[in-house]
Amino acid sequence: MTAEDVLEIIAPAEWTAPMVFNSPHSGSLLPPDFLNQVRLDHRSLRLSEDCFVDELFGGCIAAGAPMLRALFSRSYIDLNREPYELDQRMFFEQLPRHFNMSSPRVACGLGTIPKVVAEGHDIYRGRILLAEALNRIECFYRPYHRALSALLNEAHRATGRVLLVDCHSMPSSAVSEIQAHNERRIDVVLGDRYAASCDPLIAATAEDCLRNAGLNVVRNRPYAGGFFTENQGHPRLGRHALQVEINRCLYIDEGRQTKTANFNAMKDILETLAHTLGTLLADQIPAVDFQMAAE
Repeated sequence: MTAEDVLEIIAPAEWTAPMVFNSPHSGSLLPPDFLNQVRLDHRSLRLSEDCFVDELFGGCIAAGAPMLRALFSRSYIDLNREPYELDQRMFFEQLPRHFNMSSPRVACGLGTIPKVVAEGHDIYRGRILLAEALNRIECFYRPYHRALSALLNEAHRATGRVLLVDCHSMPSSAVSEIQAHNERRIDVVLGDRYAASCDPLIAATAEDCLRNAGLNVVRNRPYAGGFFTENQGHPRLGRHALQVEINRCLYIDEGRQTKTANFNAMKDILETLAHTLGTLLADQIPAVDFQMAAE
């Protein structure tokens, strides 16, 4: 895999909305050397993938906002983690003390270099070298995060505000426990780090827009927002972040990982969401000077 395999920025003809849409888990490329190390087949390796999420949120382009998407598989490296959130059990060598080896995500096998796929199946035949993990972090993780920061900074400089919309999907089984206490299927989970990562009006407006489209929306359970939302969401500085998790049963056949007849309808709903949030940011969210925010 080369630098061209890391990411793609899909930009509108004119960037009019101070937003960046981020799809870090919809990539599917798997390097040959990685495939030689794993015990799972190609389909199993895609179980953690947010299938077609980049297409699903693609209406953001018509709303005047760019999308950044990863081209490589989440099973290779997970961008929605700290850079060194690693599992000691995976490596031959002793990991440095400053690495985060004790997070709940690492304990579940879902660190920066995942140990398992979504259903808990081990990815690798055995341990791997630390040098390999560090190479992935330098060649894939860091370029992606630099590209995202550059896009967010560009919008913030131009308008005094910016919203990161972090785009994800969730398996229908992920919300089964919560659904047991609800009469309706949970369609969307909005994560704003319990009102810490964006202006409350942004989350409320997104919820209203999706509810008006007939979707059942909850906030922060079971997904309050991952590393992107936590790291980029600083409302007092004019930098907002909202994670959007779409129930996969709304737009794909989860077993076959293929689009359903409802895909385009769901895409239209999310394009409306993008237009709605763009208008809100322009009209009602206060601007904060980029230089003041950087100090």
